[in-house]
Amino acid sequence: MQIFRTKSVEQTLAETEEEGHSLKRNLGWWDLAVMGVAVAVGAGIFSVGAQAAAFHAGPAVIISFIIAGIVCGAAVMCYAEFASVMPVAGSAYTFTYATLGEIFAWIIGWDLILEMLMAGSVISKFWGVYLNDFLRLMGVNFNTNIMIGSFHLDIAPIVIVAFFTTLLVLGTKIGARVDGAMTVLKIAVVLFVVIVGFFYVKASNYTPFIPPAEPSADVANATTVHGTLGQPLFQWLTHMSPTIYGVPGIISGAALVFFAFIGFDVVATASEETRNPKRNVPLGIGVGMALIIVMYVLVAIVTTGMVSYKQLASVESPSLATAFELVGADWAAKIISFGICLGLATVVMVLLLGLTRVVFAMSRDGLLPRALSTTGKHGTPARLQIVVGVVVAVIAACFNIDVLSDMVNIGTLSAFTLVALAIPIMRKRRPDLKRSFRMPGNPWIPLLVALANFYLMLNLTVLTWVRFLIWLVVGFIIYFAYGYKHARVGTGELDDEVVKYEKQRQLKAQRAKQAGSVGLGNDASVTKIEAGKD
Repeated sequence: MQIFRTKSVEQTLAETEEEGHSLKRNLGWWDLAVMGVAVAVGAGIFSVGAQAAAFHAGPAVIISFIIAGIVCGAAVMCYAEFASVMPVAGSAYTFTYATLGEIFAWIIGWDLILEMLMAGSVISKFWGVYLNDFLRLMGVNFNTNIMIGSFHLDIAPIVIVAFFTTLLVLGTKIGARVDGAMTVLKIAVVLFVVIVGFFYVKASNYTPFIPPAEPSADVANATTVHGTLGQPLFQWLTHMSPTIYGVPGIISGAALVFFAFIGFDVVATASEETRNPKRNVPLGIGVGMALIIVMYVLVAIVTTGMVSYKQLASVESPSLATAFELVGADWAAKIISFGICLGLATVVMVLLLGLTRVVFAMSRDGLLPRALSTTGKHGTPARLQIVVGVVVAVIAACFNIDVLSDMVNIGTLSAFTLVALAIPIMRKRRPDLKRSFRMPGNPWIPLLVALANFYLMLNLTVLTWVRFLIWLVVGFIIYFAYGYKHARVGTGELDDEVVKYEKQRQLKAQRAKQAGSVGLGNDASVTKIEAGKD
């Protein structure tokens, strides 16, 4: 079986020009940077740092954020190099297909679908929850939950998903503008809260900066099924006693807060809709990543400086709002609640975009039904966008969903790992390709990035790994039952597309050359006329 067959860069690029299956390029680097901030800075910026400080690292959660940021930043450079070579939809899925082979590409694509589908549904659901909280704080008595007999229907997720689905059907640029405006307002709220929080910071709360390691609350249950499933896989494999704080707490905290940095891989799915992508995609990803790291570190510094990590640990689900409440600044809850509503709304839009583009790329390759990858008059996959919106809205409105951040993390980390491994492979196989951005330190830095990401994966819980493996098994069944048989890379269709693509590229080059010659001729004529006048 040819499960390791690859798709060449030329075949990948040729597909972007296929009539009825191509996307319109109308995004700039700033649109991509804002998109990355929009998806990464959601409700998590107000909660994940506090939870990591309370139950994992204490004040050293600042180090956890820096570690996660460095690992993620290095992975950013891997994505940037691939995006400069193959600026097409699909992100890690597309990059893996061209290097490691079809089976690995399917695994990554399937993981990304899980990541974005679950994240989109959960975040849409919690947008409704936080909207109700915000309205309650403002004195408005309105509940978005409707009772139909004994069935609960939440209309808030339907509203937010329908709104952004409509914008994305009309055009990516329109959605990006609305998303950009909301993101700027969201950043303003975050910065305001951080500045005010600094007035409540006490240096004593940073001591001890790295609390001594102590047994986890689950240590007594470590031999039970529940206790085993709740342990980090690395601790279970090495028979380490579950601990919190200390160095192990910093590492497990980094694995948790990694959830905060999952924006840029979604941004890479929009490469095919970017103008001058070989320049704008690496630049947009890099700028967005820098903004994300700065904001999260600032929030971590404020959260751990306002109150002791032990005080945060006394609360079941601590957040930045918890810190303000503990210092008597209850008024901040209204501002934070408003910021969370904005934050979650922008995340929903980018996840709807990213999920659609991954399915679009897999469909265009034949691994999923081809009908899903047709584009409409606005240059967007309108049919697929509507299907994705309906699925996300139904799941969010009709089901009670726990926040599966670990599932999102393991899907993202697996993608990062394979993309990093693919860099030296692509360099060796195709040294002739022009790269507007190159990952430094090849092959050692990409390999270190892959190892770092895999190590963070090992620090996720055993239960997360069990769920991940079950999802992969379901994916393999679909791949061998449908995807392998219908993959276009095995039918020869893509070779015909490459021929058409090369002809079109040569024709464009000839026209550009002729236009340049005409321009030079006109310049010469003008010069002669001006000289005659003189």
